[in-house]
Amino acid sequence: MVALASALIVVGRPNAATAQTAQDLFRVTLLGTGAPDPLPDRFGSSTLIEAGKQKILIDAGRGATIRLDQLQIPLGKIDVLFLTHYRSDHTVGIPDLWLTGWLPPPFGRRNSALHVIGPVGAADLMSNLKRAYSNDIKVRMDDQKLSPEGVAVTVEEFKTEGVVYEKDGLRVTAFENNHDNPAVRPSYGYRIDYAGHSVLVSGDTSMDENVVKYGTGTDLLVHEVFAVMPELMKSPAIQLIAAHHVTPQQAGMLFSRAHPKLAVYTHLSVIGTPAVPHVTTDDIVSQTRETYKGALVVGEDLMAFDIGTEGIAVFRRGAR
Repeated sequence: MVALASALIVVGRPNAATAQTAQDLFRVTLLGTGAPDPLPDRFGSSTLIEAGKQKILIDAGRGATIRLDQLQIPLGKIDVLFLTHYRSDHTVGIPDLWLTGWLPPPFGRRNSALHVIGPVGAADLMSNLKRAYSNDIKVRMDDQKLSPEGVAVTVEEFKTEGVVYEKDGLRVTAFENNHDNPAVRPSYGYRIDYAGHSVLVSGDTSMDENVVKYGTGTDLLVHEVFAVMPELMKSPAIQLIAAHHVTPQQAGMLFSRAHPKLAVYTHLSVIGTPAVPHVTTDDIVSQTRETYKGALVVGEDLMAFDIGTEGIAVFRRGAR
């Protein structure tokens, strides 16, 4: 849902505003815009970024591989998987991406190690996955003669903020978030720079100054959001969840200070009950408008953004 367009935002036409060559392509696609809820129209958290010939993934929640297949992107063609933190709704798709991406064409094709970058904990996660799937790996190597190179994993961990990846003009900078919630650390977001343009992906976070610090002036600021009816906020369980996230009003304050060309919501946590319905996207927009008047999109799975010198094109990719 596009709440407000501007002269720099073109809706519904890929590349209409950007006129990019393949080398200049800077495209963000929301693969999964949901929370832990097992919803068919909002898969788990995952964002695909294509920069020139490179394809990187930020998180791999439930269904990320299905969305990649809908885009006709072989799973083995992901160059790097970046992890924001280690809660299950951001990581349950990793075994699928890793192991299915190792299989022969059409959906696999990986013939070298899966490259994983994340805060401390990434190595333990991948080592434990190797143990968990050791039988599957052995059987496929013995029976299908799949190469050990294709199921290998290269892990890079970081402990502090800074540039964590740089190749062929693509630079990824990690920044710490959720400073007010030490129980959920480590937790990071990422700023991605390419061809003179920039994108910030917040990760899961409470209201954090680093979003403004690293997100100021970006072309695209992709942020999580938590929104429930006021009645539900009386629940201690809901209050605990809300403390780890950002309301539309709070996000609006961050957007107003960071001044992105376009603000985008992902990871929509919209909890409801049989007695109290969940909020709608219109509600989220209305609440955001209390504190932010700029260009805003409520993200949906397979919504894409082409970023170029003439603006941002917003459109839908693939089949749902």
